Amino acid sequence: MVKEQVLKKAPGFLACLVIGLIAQGIAKFVPSVGAALFAIGIGMVCGNTFLNKPGMDAGTKFSERSLLEYSIVLTGATLVLSDIVAVGLSGVGFIVCQMALTITAAYLIGRRFGFGRRFCLLMGAGNAVCGSSAIATVSPVVGADSKDKGISITIVNVTGTVLMVLLPVITGLVYNHAMLPTTAMIGGVMQSIGQVIASAGLVGPEFVPDATIFKIIRIVFIVFVALAFSRLNPEEEGGLFAGGKAAGVPWFIIGFFIMAVLNTLGVVPAPVSAAAKFVSGQFEIIALAAIGMRVKFRDLVKEGPRALGYGLSVGVCQVLFALGLIRLFLL
Repeated sequence: MVKEQVLKKAPGFLACLVIGLIAQGIAKFVPSVGAALFAIGIGMVCGNTFLNKPGMDAGTKFSERSLLEYSIVLTGATLVLSDIVAVGLSGVGFIVCQMALTITAAYLIGRRFGFGRRFCLLMGAGNAVCGSSAIATVSPVVGADSKDKGISITIVNVTGTVLMVLLPVITGLVYNHAMLPTTAMIGGVMQSIGQVIASAGLVGPEFVPDATIFKIIRIVFIVFVALAFSRLNPEEEGGLFAGGKAAGVPWFIIGFFIMAVLNTLGVVPAPVSAAAKFVSGQFEIIALAAIGMRVKFRDLVKEGPRALGYGLSVGVCQVLFALGLIRLFLL
């Protein structure tokens, strides 16, 4: 029975693995874009052409769901919760307010654009927390389908790529690249940690550590975002705060938090933490390739332009929120 399951999942998994490796190879030449966007894009092309076969379904479903769950747990083993203390109460206050406003704006703007609740919640989590990983984390909580996951991850990554270039310009004009507001802006707004590092690096290598700390705080807070989303009603019928069929917190969120606590306490050896970071990254890229393979071109053509306008609108709001909150909390 186990052998049959392995053989059934093998074709789809191997396809996603190869796509993930190709995406990482391409990303070495354009690191500012990152492997995630390439994995999704190549996955979409392959999944709509020569790999659009029923025999791929079992493997892509496994890669999309299970590998992302394992990736999230392993990510916990790379975090140190004491980093929260490094930015002080004012820094934490800035991040909490920035995340709350981003989720609220993403939901309200998305509804104005005519998108469903699930898609709006995915966009809120992706922009407020940590891009692809956050969307993958809250997807089972809100019961999102492959289409919503694929399009939201694509749009969030595109928005992040645009902001990655724009934020160093904005922080130069507004703050003259003063360390605290510059790193808070980049670490508090950018969608993925890779984009944070790239964007801060455009300002200067000395800005990367502090910007990364602000970003790590957002990643840690994914636990609370998942908890909050689990109390919402993702169905179109009834009020958003009616509860509905909202599920409990998934096992991998609990695992993420436990691993983060263990790593903070020094229980996880440094080599193990480094290995967890590598394996987590590989699992995520393979899973993103699977998500791309399961997105159909007809859905992307139908929703893509409108979703891109939605994503860029949220990005503008994030920058405006950060400008106001940095002035309130940090200057």
